[in-house]
Amino acid sequence: MFKRIFLFFALNFIIVLTLSFLLSLFHVGPYLSRYGLDYRMLLAFCLIWGMGGAVISLLLSRIMAKWLLGVQLIDKNTSNPQEQMIYQMVAKLSQEKRLPDVPEVGIFRSNEPNAFATGPTKKRSLVAVSTGLINSMSKQEIEAVIGHEISHISNGDMVTMTLLQGVVNAFVMFLARVLAYAVSTALSKDKEGKSSSSYLTFSLFTFLFEIVFMLIGSMIIAFYSRRREFKADEGSAELLGKEPMILALKRLEQLQNSHDPELKTQSVEALMITSSKKKSILHLFSTHPPLSERIKRLQELK
Repeated sequence: MFKRIFLFFALNFIIVLTLSFLLSLFHVGPYLSRYGLDYRMLLAFCLIWGMGGAVISLLLSRIMAKWLLGVQLIDKNTSNPQEQMIYQMVAKLSQEKRLPDVPEVGIFRSNEPNAFATGPTKKRSLVAVSTGLINSMSKQEIEAVIGHEISHISNGDMVTMTLLQGVVNAFVMFLARVLAYAVSTALSKDKEGKSSSSYLTFSLFTFLFEIVFMLIGSMIIAFYSRRREFKADEGSAELLGKEPMILALKRLEQLQNSHDPELKTQSVEALMITSSKKKSILHLFSTHPPLSERIKRLQELK
């Protein structure tokens, strides 16, 4: 828990420091003055903070994942037969997907059967599997899961999701401030009909609008994330045939009660091949479709 908190603050410190430097570098000044909103400054501010934070998180994703989950990298010349099997699976499937390089391959300790892929580019990516997955699944099922993760890398999902997150962040920040200014100005009209915006009122409405728009934005991001999971399942089916991936998903469905609390934060869970969220209204915010839906999609695949 302490490690997770430390990394959270360390990442946010790096983001704030970097973005503050960029704001200074591009001479982005205050966007709110007694004369009203400076829309050019506001747009620049929102783009730098919205896109910048997402891009920095992507650039550090591989490092942060290794630190957060304690991923142990596998040497390609390892004498451990289990580790050699995992490495060779990743290397073979990477070649079949025509990746420029074999991703880093790692194992992290968790009783929950899971795996993830991350990294800023196809050349600087990481595929990691849990000890729970290795110990509870057959060789064929493990290979299907790795095929799923390799497909994420091949499809460029990490970059696409980062760009989408950045656009949503910028849109939320910009629209929330524009509407907050309009509302706070309208509420601050005096008896003569003159308008002035209270900074406290503006800040309050900015906060409220950001919550509303971020909830909507989160549903959009989650919807696209669920689509990329279906696509990665199909990618694994193209590599190995659909039956191994169906068997792997059915096995994951059987083992759904093996939850690891360390993997249940939203930032970590979004990386994984499976999610713990059940079918409900919260499903709209889930980054992964229910396993039953994924199995059905594959069974219907021609």
